[in-house]
Amino acid sequence: MNSKSEKSDLLQRYKEELIENEKSEATVIKYMREVNLLLDYLEGHERNKASILDYREALKKNFQAQTVNVKLAAIHSFLEFCNKPEWKVKFLKVQRRAFADEARELTEKEYRVLLDTAKRRKKNRLYFVMLTLGGTGIRISELPYITLEAVKKGKAEISMKGKNRIILIPKCLKEKLLAYASQCGIKNGSLFQSRNGKPLNRSNIWRELKRLCGEAAVNPEKVFPHNFRHLFAKCYYAIEKDIAHLADILGHSSVETTRCYIAVSYKEHEETLTRLRLII
Repeated sequence: MNSKSEKSDLLQRYKEELIENEKSEATVIKYMREVNLLLDYLEGHERNKASILDYREALKKNFQAQTVNVKLAAIHSFLEFCNKPEWKVKFLKVQRRAFADEARELTEKEYRVLLDTAKRRKKNRLYFVMLTLGGTGIRISELPYITLEAVKKGKAEISMKGKNRIILIPKCLKEKLLAYASQCGIKNGSLFQSRNGKPLNRSNIWRELKRLCGEAAVNPEKVFPHNFRHLFAKCYYAIEKDIAHLADILGHSSVETTRCYIAVSYKEHEETLTRLRLII
């Protein structure tokens, strides 16, 4: 790449490609950031597979294997765009975790405390956002699909990244959301909107959740939108031991992804071992 303008032009065309392929806004931002870092690294290196391998080694020194693989996924996408698939390198092998990280695992009790605190503090929108995420297991990026029309039907059709799936809205949640819409004067469209009428984005919700943590005395490390999805998965699997069905509900292409959502904690595993009664 001979000039900054050529680099800028290449990145712009790659960004347009990502958008045309219906990548989410968050994915576009993440991929562009990783590709920029790669190109900065390549400024002082040969442009070939050997340099990509060296870059992977450099990443290994600073990041965990799972994080490195996320970065490599963005790089592979860019190499495909540049018609250089032969430069792609292997992902790092990551052993699936047998146990969940208790320090970051949101419990059902903590979830209820957050809901009670939001209700008591009259943070109605945040209360219903948490209730919807926890009650359906949707991703935060899928929240705009929870429209008044969808709630009335009792189901939302989500279409993202070329995939379509139906999310059922439980009757008890449907009734609560309809009451919320009536209270807020929402006549149509997304139930969760900012003051200017646009759908809430993750940064709005993130900030509100972090403020709520202090009021609820819940560890903020545990409270982020995706953890409500994990909580839904664990609670669902505890009732219906069907990981394939759960994968379909969550929109996972592989049950291996779903396994991470339902990993038990060390404490739960120890309790199970105790119930075996094999140490006599």
